[in-house]
Amino acid sequence: MRFDGLIAAIFAGVMLAVTAASVSAQTAPPAETSQPELPSAAAVDNPAPPAASAAAPTQVAPVDPIASPAIAAAEDKLTSAETSIARLTSRVEENSGNDSSLVELKVEVETLARSMLDIGVSLRPRLTEIKARIDQLGPPPAEGEPAEPEAVIAERNRLAVERAQINALTGRAEAVSVRANQLGDRITEARRDLFTTTLFKRTEIGPAMLSQALIALDDEGSDVLRTYGSWVKFVWAFKWHALLAWVFFSLLAALVFVPGAYRLFGGLIDRDPGNEAPAYTSRLSVAFWSTVIPTAAMTALAGTVYVLAQSFSILRVDVAPVIVSVLVTLVAIFFVGKLARGILAPRMSAWRLVNVSNGGARVLYLLVVAMIIVNGLDIVGDQLSQSLGSPVVLTVFKGIVSVFLMALILIGMALVKPMVAASGNPADSGRPWPRVISVTLLGAGFGLMATAALGYVGFARFAATQIVVTGAILTTMYIGYLSGKAISEPGAFAQTAIGRRIEDRFELGYLALDQSGLGAGLLISLAVLLVGIPMILLLWGFQVQDIELWFYRLMTEIRIGGITISIVGILFGILLFLLGLLVTRWFQRWLDGSVMARGRMDTGVRNSIKTGVGYLGVAIAGLIGISAAGIDLSSLALVAGALSLGIGFGLQNIVSNFVSGLILLAERPFKVGDWVVTGSTEGFVKKISVRATEIETFSRQSIIVPNSELINAPVGNWTHRNSLGRVDVPIGVSYDADPRKIIEILTEVAEGHELVLNNPGPVIYFAGFGDSSLDFEVKAHVADVLTGLSVRTELRLRIFERLKAEGIEIPFPQRDLNLKIGDQGEPVTVLAEKLMSGKTRSVMASAVAKPVDSKPSGRKSPKRKTEAKSRQDSMEDDSGPDGGDR
Repeated sequence: MRFDGLIAAIFAGVMLAVTAASVSAQTAPPAETSQPELPSAAAVDNPAPPAASAAAPTQVAPVDPIASPAIAAAEDKLTSAETSIARLTSRVEENSGNDSSLVELKVEVETLARSMLDIGVSLRPRLTEIKARIDQLGPPPAEGEPAEPEAVIAERNRLAVERAQINALTGRAEAVSVRANQLGDRITEARRDLFTTTLFKRTEIGPAMLSQALIALDDEGSDVLRTYGSWVKFVWAFKWHALLAWVFFSLLAALVFVPGAYRLFGGLIDRDPGNEAPAYTSRLSVAFWSTVIPTAAMTALAGTVYVLAQSFSILRVDVAPVIVSVLVTLVAIFFVGKLARGILAPRMSAWRLVNVSNGGARVLYLLVVAMIIVNGLDIVGDQLSQSLGSPVVLTVFKGIVSVFLMALILIGMALVKPMVAASGNPADSGRPWPRVISVTLLGAGFGLMATAALGYVGFARFAATQIVVTGAILTTMYIGYLSGKAISEPGAFAQTAIGRRIEDRFELGYLALDQSGLGAGLLISLAVLLVGIPMILLLWGFQVQDIELWFYRLMTEIRIGGITISIVGILFGILLFLLGLLVTRWFQRWLDGSVMARGRMDTGVRNSIKTGVGYLGVAIAGLIGISAAGIDLSSLALVAGALSLGIGFGLQNIVSNFVSGLILLAERPFKVGDWVVTGSTEGFVKKISVRATEIETFSRQSIIVPNSELINAPVGNWTHRNSLGRVDVPIGVSYDADPRKIIEILTEVAEGHELVLNNPGPVIYFAGFGDSSLDFEVKAHVADVLTGLSVRTELRLRIFERLKAEGIEIPFPQRDLNLKIGDQGEPVTVLAEKLMSGKTRSVMASAVAKPVDSKPSGRKSPKRKTEAKSRQDSMEDDSGPDGGDR
């Protein structure tokens, strides 16, 4: 088995996007022709005859070029496709043992199958024209009716022949498409069998095999010296100018890529030795970027060196694959070394991502690098043997040696004691692995040895490669995922170096910077998936063409039942909708500011026209976006019809709430978290659905309000456009106080509160003359209306303390009662009896109580004035808030 997956992985992983785009551009059919089956519009009208076999295509009547050039073009294309499918079938049989050739053939077959769909699409307009013309001519006359003119009969016959030709071509194209799909399935099955056979091929291990391998090894050494020695002598003797130019430009590229990467991204990959306790987000970010960025720079450098060598014609055909394997091995060693350094940080324990000791980190780092070196040498040796045509027994021998070396390294890892000691100090001697990890490492090591000893060398080499390289890629992907997740956390992006740079450069606020962090986290996760998954697939034996086909199908041919969804079409539809929305907004501003404003139209009319244009533009943009996304508008018509039927059967309230919910979600008069007031309901919006809105009151009671009520009734929103609010604090003081002094004191207290805004500043109003006090009001604004209760409480406390310190009284209601008593003292006796009996609110019929004066008296005791009088009056006893008499 050839282990060139690693060689293809590094370069293909970097160039995958460019290659996929170029191949897709060459092979992509129109979006509406992505179905594997041909359109059956023609077949429905006139069913096509049974498709002929591949060996004998269906014979049709001669094509009239004047009738339809599309039919002639389809005939030529079909003839070429039938020839191609026969040629591809024979090539598949010839290359059944070559995986790379099978992949190329699979791409050709897929392209041919998709091209057959173009025939149906190209013939569909002509078929529609023919059907329309036949409908215009009408049915042939029945028996006994007058005969048609000869011209009508001739045209009817010509249209019938042309329609039969189209149906025949459609049937032939369908037959070619079916054969292409069947051939593609055969190629997939052949590749699967080839991979399984190669992977599980067993080789007899014994003294004879080892003896042959040693002899072949000696011969290969001689071949290496002869082949590469002659190449070096030839280059030095005849192409030394090209060699010097290659060396010069390679060194120049090294100076551009490696130092340039560190200079541009040094803030992302450098560890601060003075930071003894870096945040976990910083450690993750540095570990990820210090692995990815230098590896990308080294990959670009290796690719440039190889391209320069090819450009100067330095490499021979037999030497180039070996040089590529050497470059890829160097990049792989650099990548795994950087990854191990980023995770283990042997020399900087503060930046370590795993809980291991200093000594354990150094030993593990050396063992990991040793594993990738052994694996890389095995790949280079395998490629060297293939280029020299060495015997297979030598490849098996090299595989056994590399597998046993890697198994010994895994066993050595299991015996290491890397975990941090119980003291928690990384400098102390470490403890052994947890039992699960040590048993897994030992099992992997001894399992590789046993597999190779039993003769399954290919499977053992494959497993060893995946342990090292796939493990490194998965580890990098996991670190990248954790980095993206950590950066997406609230406030985390602002703490990173790039976040601080963006904040200083663009002067972003906290909210915008936090949203940028969320976007950056999503982009990192997406990049990890788009790069990591293709590289793993390449390592597991898949080819670049396979990934391109899967990516193309993923973006254009996601099938759910009989529906095909195109992600590219959906994205294009969203883009067109956004573009239409922007054009609509621009047209609204232009119409309002440049046309209607100059015409001095009424403000209400301008607003109505502007709103109507906005709705119309959004509707048109939505229809264009839906059509571009490939969504059939007829399905929306069916939904609308069903909805109308439901409304007719008594779903008016449900539909009303549904439409109201859509309006609320679109216009956003309030959002989740807003403080709203509607009718007798006041509280915070917790959830907005298409049927009802959930409002949580201040008593923690959830009230479900139908959306139609929120649309049809007034709704107050304290936090609609902002959270700015006003707090009012009324206060009354004694009549003895100076009003101007009171205003000055209240102003100082309000301005001294830290939550009261200075713009707009607090205002003090002299509200009026009360019964017992001079009334004032403090009106102040706060940034968050939700803090109004606490601000009012604090302001009252401070006002009370300040007035008490100034000696200013805050009065409570009191009145002076003047009683006129008779000569014999009867009213006093009656009043005493009433008070003792507890009937404080009854009318004292025999007492005469006449208040002759009532005025505020502050905290002074009420005065009682008595006068003798011979008349009686009634008085009602009224209790105040403090239980006393007013």
